[in-house]
Amino acid sequence: MRHPPRLTALLAGAALTAASTALVVSGTASGAASAPACTVEYAIVGQWTGGFQGAVTLTNNSAALSAWQLGFDFPAGQVVSQGWGGKWSQSAGAVTVVNESWNGGLGTGAKVTAGFIASWTGTNPAPAAFTLNGAPCDTAGTPTPTPTPTPTPTPTDPTTPPTTPPPTPPTPVTGAPELGVTGNRLTDQNGATRRLLGVNRSGGEFMCVQGHGIWDGPADDAAIRAIADWKANTVRIPLNEECWLGLDNIKPEYRGENYVTAVKDLVARVLAHGMTPVVELHWTYGQYTGSSSGCGDVHASCQKPMPNARYTPAFWTSVANTFKNDRRVVFDLFNEPYPDRATSTAAQAWSCWRDGGSCPGIGYEVAGMQDLVDAVRATGAKNLVLVPGIAYSNDLSQWLQHRPTDPAGGLAAAWHVYNFNACADETCWNATLAPVAAQVPLVAGEIGENTCAHAFIDRVMKWFDDRGLSYLGWTWNTWNCNSGPALISSYDGTPTAFGIGLRDRLRSLNGN
Repeated sequence: MRHPPRLTALLAGAALTAASTALVVSGTASGAASAPACTVEYAIVGQWTGGFQGAVTLTNNSAALSAWQLGFDFPAGQVVSQGWGGKWSQSAGAVTVVNESWNGGLGTGAKVTAGFIASWTGTNPAPAAFTLNGAPCDTAGTPTPTPTPTPTPTPTDPTTPPTTPPPTPPTPVTGAPELGVTGNRLTDQNGATRRLLGVNRSGGEFMCVQGHGIWDGPADDAAIRAIADWKANTVRIPLNEECWLGLDNIKPEYRGENYVTAVKDLVARVLAHGMTPVVELHWTYGQYTGSSSGCGDVHASCQKPMPNARYTPAFWTSVANTFKNDRRVVFDLFNEPYPDRATSTAAQAWSCWRDGGSCPGIGYEVAGMQDLVDAVRATGAKNLVLVPGIAYSNDLSQWLQHRPTDPAGGLAAAWHVYNFNACADETCWNATLAPVAAQVPLVAGEIGENTCAHAFIDRVMKWFDDRGLSYLGWTWNTWNCNSGPALISSYDGTPTAFGIGLRDRLRSLNGN
């Protein structure tokens, strides 16, 4: 987010993880031509004693559909306890998955993925057959799935009939969790699904480089408690690359060790209140004067189109080393990339975004998202990493095709939206966000509007709530909400008219 005027400046989850078991079922529906009606991929993503997570990916090989219903039978008494990507129901062994309102359209060749958690006892074989809208898929020639190994059962009294205990979803850990990625969900160390729901706390990105301090407003325990009182569970903390690295253009009292200590102290206070801290790189070095330039300064005094190869990998190496022993801390690689403003083609923009190097229209050597992931993982850090899209993080249309490789399997997609962005309605979200959210966790790192009201973010939050996704409001600062989205009018947590929408939603989700 670009800042409003301020003073004189412009502002694995489970205890046991089984090897993935995949079954591909394809065939021709009754009366159809020779082409198979559908293809279903069934996978066991993770398994623990008495429970497992699975996923089904349906490919429509017939005519385009406006609605779909997937059916299959569990052969060994497995029972679904929760599901996503569709409306799940079960009667005895028969399982039905019906499309959500946002993913009912399924064109020829299109895919849709739905996931679930279920219980099992004894053995956990895969379903033998699937149907699409009642039409059976031919299972002839399908390999018999390998039964999942199970522990030797404890002998029981033969006169007592066996019972199947009700499925028990994993219990979420108390306080801030150690977050990981399981399929398209964020999960804690117990395997429970988690969402990041909270606020941004702006200040650390601009105060130090402008010579005013480190934080904009108080960052003491009382100030953080006020955020927790909204029932937020996450605080995103924007940072400045030059201040963290201690470059000599920053006043000594606001750079290097002093800055790092202040960040560590704020992270500790956020954790102490049971919330997840997201440390995020906001402003960086590198001179850019092209389209949509925020400033002509080479220093980290505004949002640049991409990170730079000179300092940004070093920043993330240092940050990762600082927090790698605490997986409760989340890393957000770069606030709002916009290489698309510097180049004329989407292909060049996405290539620059991932691979960096000499990018068209950008006069400095760029560090791509792969470079930053590599810098983090080279330290041994396993922390969750958020990777933003392009167009100020508002475009994820090619995120899946260009996502970086992560040996730790811990990446989530980050997205920003305001009422004035290009992708700011449900049609765009259904078309570009839903496919991403079906495969990886999706976090809206910034949501807001410049109306000093909350009608727009109410729509955003509903869309994300309907899908169990994460979002963070911009921003927990006492600015004029008519010149930029400000959630509060006082650091005691008094909301603006805009902030009321987020506060009330967080309290309704997480308890009053």
